Amino acid sequence: MEDTDRRDTEPKADPAAEPTPEPTAPDPAADPAPEPAAADGDQPPQQPPPRRRRLRRTRRIALAVLLVLLLPLLTAETALRVNYMGDPADGTYTRNRDAIWLGHAWVDGRKTDADLTALARSLKTTGIRDLYVHTGPMEHDGTLPKSLYPRARWLTDAVHREMPGVRVQAFLGDVLATESPDGMRLEKAATRAAVVRSARQVLDAGYDGVHLDLEPLHSGDRNYLSLLDDVRAVTRAEGAQLSVAAHQIDPVPAFHSFWGTVAGHPKWWSQEFFGQVARRVDQIAVMSYDTMQPLESLYGGYVAQQTSLALEVTPPTTQLLMGLPFYHENRFGHWNHAETVAAAVRGVRLGLSRTDAGRERFGVAAYIDFAATDEDWTAYRDGWVRQD
Repeated sequence: MEDTDRRDTEPKADPAAEPTPEPTAPDPAADPAPEPAAADGDQPPQQPPPRRRRLRRTRRIALAVLLVLLLPLLTAETALRVNYMGDPADGTYTRNRDAIWLGHAWVDGRKTDADLTALARSLKTTGIRDLYVHTGPMEHDGTLPKSLYPRARWLTDAVHREMPGVRVQAFLGDVLATESPDGMRLEKAATRAAVVRSARQVLDAGYDGVHLDLEPLHSGDRNYLSLLDDVRAVTRAEGAQLSVAAHQIDPVPAFHSFWGTVAGHPKWWSQEFFGQVARRVDQIAVMSYDTMQPLESLYGGYVAQQTSLALEVTPPTTQLLMGLPFYHENRFGHWNHAETVAAAVRGVRLGLSRTDAGRERFGVAAYIDFAATDEDWTAYRDGWVRQD
């Protein structure tokens, strides 16, 4: 869910211009002199053609609209840049509660024992303790074909053996029919019941938890909250985790409503709704990437803001994780040169420092393993894993 100064200038007087004499009041006792008759051939002053007048008026309106749109944006981007300033507090490093999203290859047969050994070696020098392994996607009716994860038991057994203390959660996602006619419909009770059965199904396959990622999920969706209540009843009964991937929080109040009207895609959640979700789960991971920010400093300031907003409404009993972009794309919503791991980590530390520096149930979550570079891992280790 993420970039200056407004200067109103007055026209300067021309120092070479002659001062215009102020008009004097007419003498009521004096008769006005008759005006001289216009000479033959004199023409009244010419008015601009109607087309030119319309063009000028259109230009003025366009300029006014541009200023109305740009000034708030420039103000907001300036605030983000300021938010990226300063030094993080001492001790704002990993709590050894971090996570990473893993691709589907880990459960469909493409990964081998050698891959697992390499993963264990790589994670040993990190604070990662949760693996969100792509096990879906679910069908639009909420069901989950078992044929999608034939190697799930191999993975969970191998992780428990090679990486003691690391949990494997089934990453279950689907597209919601919130902005198109196709997708999962959470308003259907039968669909929600099927998702609950899918959650029980993956726990029976050996997973340590369920990680839900349903998008685009609009702020205030009561059906989603009801689904979380039902799934958590299952995970608690099994001693398992319930985690979710969460949308970003409104950078300004009610921005999701404005953006939904303008773009047809609300994107953000209200801070209130974020808190409602956070109170229903064991872990909530903010997808703090794809922010539309064009500069690294603006992206980092945005992440700092998101971290603070999330900390304010996440109860201390729920683990909050901030997303790190371990992938590389260049498009309108995500600029690779701006959304860097280094900027995200610094933003996370700044937000944590300013809001709740001592929060224990806190970490970062890297998205995603198969797109990560050595530079991403180095930035994560150097900026977040290192200790004072």
